[in-house]
Amino acid sequence: MKKLFSICLLLAAIILFQGFVSGKKSPRVLVFSKTKGYRHASIEAGKTAIQKLGLAHHFLVDTTENAALFTEANLKNYSAVIFLSTTGDVLSDAQQAAFERYIQAGGGYVGIHAATDTEYGWPWYGKLAGAYFLSHPEQQNARFIIKDKKHPSTKFMTDSVWMHRDELYNFKDINPDIKVLITLDESSYKGGKNGNFHPFSWYHNFDGGRSFYTSMGHTDETWNEEQFLKHLYGGIEYAIGGQKKLDYSKAHTKLP
Repeated sequence: MKKLFSICLLLAAIILFQGFVSGKKSPRVLVFSKTKGYRHASIEAGKTAIQKLGLAHHFLVDTTENAALFTEANLKNYSAVIFLSTTGDVLSDAQQAAFERYIQAGGGYVGIHAATDTEYGWPWYGKLAGAYFLSHPEQQNARFIIKDKKHPSTKFMTDSVWMHRDELYNFKDINPDIKVLITLDESSYKGGKNGNFHPFSWYHNFDGGRSFYTSMGHTDETWNEEQFLKHLYGGIEYAIGGQKKLDYSKAHTKLP
């Protein structure tokens, strides 16, 4: 009888635990891919790949090119906002202020490839993203050096060198506070402009929020590459940040 009672208690505990897990709210991310300059053909492949990552790793994905969604009320719905190869001036002053307040409240940012070719007249964004795009040579293979294997975006990498073909950005106005994950070995290809210190992927805490950037993602082929997708998911995981509730009492940018 005691044994039967113990089994019933165990089953009840399992049912309660399953109910808690199933009722747990999944994090939601917003993929923003508006372009006012060059438009990357791989944006559609990127959207599809991120949606698949969401299904595989249990986070919800909304996609948009509508900047009007950058309001305080709407951004509160998201654990992270992903700038997918955005270019040019994509947000108005009011939308910029809403996004600053979102980050200050503890939101997450992920920048992919041309996200650094965005909003050159908005210095806060440049510091959040970590750098601005300067130039790039033709697409070619290059040697990527893994500098930090403790971050979710790199911890699965067993080797210290990653040979990869992509559009290899050179950068300007690099934020000295970024935590570099991957650098480029400029001796392995032609056209590098950053010398011995050429960061290509990084993260940092900024103005109350979390920022991750990877310069990979120019080609459709990259979006089918398992190692890149693991790298990107780790960055998204970091930006989501354990689903901490946004705290707008910490936001200090004033809305227009």
